[in-house]
Amino acid sequence: MNLIEELRWRGLISNIIPGTEEQLLKEVTTGYVGFDPTAESLHIGSLVPILLLVHMQRAGHRPVALIGGATGMIGDPTGKSDERNLLNEEALQRNVAGIKKQLSKFIKFDESDPKAALLVNNYDWFKDFSFINFLRDVGKNITVNYMMAKDSVKKRIEGDTGISYTEFAYQLMQGYDFVHLYKAINCKLQFGGSDQWGNITTGTELVRRMAQGDAYAFTCPLITKADGGKFGKTEKGNVWLDANLTSPYQFYQFWLNATDEDAKKWIKIFTFLPQAEIEVIIAEHDQQPHVRGLQKRLAEELTTFVHSKEDYDFAVQASEILFSNSATESLKKLTTKQLLEVMDGVPQVKFSKEAFEAGTDIVSFLAETTIFPSKGEARKIAQAGGVSINKEKVQGIDAKTNEFGLLNGQYLLVQKGKKNYYLVEIV
Repeated sequence: MNLIEELRWRGLISNIIPGTEEQLLKEVTTGYVGFDPTAESLHIGSLVPILLLVHMQRAGHRPVALIGGATGMIGDPTGKSDERNLLNEEALQRNVAGIKKQLSKFIKFDESDPKAALLVNNYDWFKDFSFINFLRDVGKNITVNYMMAKDSVKKRIEGDTGISYTEFAYQLMQGYDFVHLYKAINCKLQFGGSDQWGNITTGTELVRRMAQGDAYAFTCPLITKADGGKFGKTEKGNVWLDANLTSPYQFYQFWLNATDEDAKKWIKIFTFLPQAEIEVIIAEHDQQPHVRGLQKRLAEELTTFVHSKEDYDFAVQASEILFSNSATESLKKLTTKQLLEVMDGVPQVKFSKEAFEAGTDIVSFLAETTIFPSKGEARKIAQAGGVSINKEKVQGIDAKTNEFGLLNGQYLLVQKGKKNYYLVEIV
């Protein structure tokens, strides 16, 4: 298949070195992308390079994931206005191990297969590289004028903070990665985000000068949101790929809440669905946008890809618990961990176990938990059938707290009106 043509219609090509498409059509090509080990987990901003590796493998080429164990110690100035805090070696190795584990879920690595994907760490070839040898063998091949012309450097020099020699040298280190991989495994291609174009082209230049080889490259656009907000960010911060940092339910909700405009773009970028099927999904969505079929399919594909089919099924079930009136049994089946995942963001209050077991009247309970501002309002809404506990409507105001079963022996889910939920912990 024509990999570049496939990526182009998906909106995944920004810059490309002439001859790259022809090279990929001519022969099986080894290509790499780098991951910066600044955290133990990758986040959804890292999904594009991960997907590019999968596309490479599906197209019959050999993908290489490079973890920047050495360059991570230096810090890439690209897109940064200030010098980055340097990680110590212990933190860096912990992050490298976490990222290796995650990447292994998406890419097939098998060292015994010469065509299988590779996972490499540039610390392995930089750890014994002396400063003198680096200046003599690498530094002499690129002029300062060339390096200063790069946007990542130029912006920092023109800014208030300037740039240290440490970060200035980053593009030489990243460029040498390409030289090393070219010589060691005949790697002829590098790809990454469009903000890396300057560093990537330094690499192709070094391959040409140090190894007299032909090197190719392409970048993909940085993912944006239609409203101008930063992609991959929520009120709570990054959307992580690690289920312990961002639960599968929260992950599912992120994609489900995409705007129509974003979802139409993202379903091409973030899924492997063929063009014809995507066009049908978008056309059906345009006929019935209120059904949000496009967002549901996007959320299904991504949650299943990053987590699992079981996690996706749970996320759907969890969503129905909050938005369906017939989810009583599903609610009771949740473990405490699942319940707290689903109720993340729902106001949580506490109520005395002693008072609960003594059978506090429902009106006093609703007022004392501050779910209602007063007993008068609690009485009025409860009498009108506007209060449910554990998805079951409270019948009148004569009910007592000890008549309700606790979820996992500890919680009550109180619903006020159609959309207002409160998780009450009995302590």
